[in-house]
Amino acid sequence: MIIFVRISPLADYNRSNGMFQIKRRLEDASGLPCLVLNLSEATPKIIEDVRPRAIVLSGSGTWFQDMPARDFDVFEESLNTRPEIPRIGFCASHQLTAFSFNTGLRRMDKVMDQCMRPLHHGEPDLSGGGAHGLGMFSEKGFLPVQIMQRDPLFEGLPDELIICQTHFCEVKKLPDEFELLASGAQCKIQAMKHKTRILYGTQFHPECWIPAFPHGRKILENFFRIAGIDLSPEARLIPRLTDYVPPPF
Repeated sequence: MIIFVRISPLADYNRSNGMFQIKRRLEDASGLPCLVLNLSEATPKIIEDVRPRAIVLSGSGTWFQDMPARDFDVFEESLNTRPEIPRIGFCASHQLTAFSFNTGLRRMDKVMDQCMRPLHHGEPDLSGGGAHGLGMFSEKGFLPVQIMQRDPLFEGLPDELIICQTHFCEVKKLPDEFELLASGAQCKIQAMKHKTRILYGTQFHPECWIPAFPHGRKILENFFRIAGIDLSPEARLIPRLTDYVPPPF
């Protein structure tokens, strides 16, 4: 079994209909059943009891500053529970992982998103009127990312990835325990890897690949191989899916 942790307020999690599609996509990539949990449910006890083969941490449609800081304590606690379990975090979880290793989430009275930059003159505002993103640059769509350091996560992929992006914010400082794996023209820390643990973060969304741009699917499969999961057809517990486009979070 693998675990997929949704980073959102519990009320939003209860209303969302997107997790099932991402759950099935992760099952398709791993061949294993996937347990979906809200951040509040992904406690150290659950991880100890389930002992998953891998943990995938989601992006978020909610700004960090709109959530109580103590809601993120469980993220840090679970991140360091059974550190031998392979983990990968996308977008918001990539940023929270950096906060955890750079500062420590428990030390933060308020977790504040770190926007990339203000818009330059003539650049479109893609905030949709959202208060926090108004006037801030964002990356949205399938965009190029350059591999800076070869890693098994990118096995079988070209040096330039075309992959789903949907974010206003970024990791500003690479934690000392991490290595930079990939960069973009507007966002330097697009992918990172812990130096001694199987712990990855990506600013982009590999779970949102589409048939025209399949690099995300390959990244997911590579991560599950790194986690020691047998991806051969005879080892699969979950049948293959037909292609579909999941939501970004």
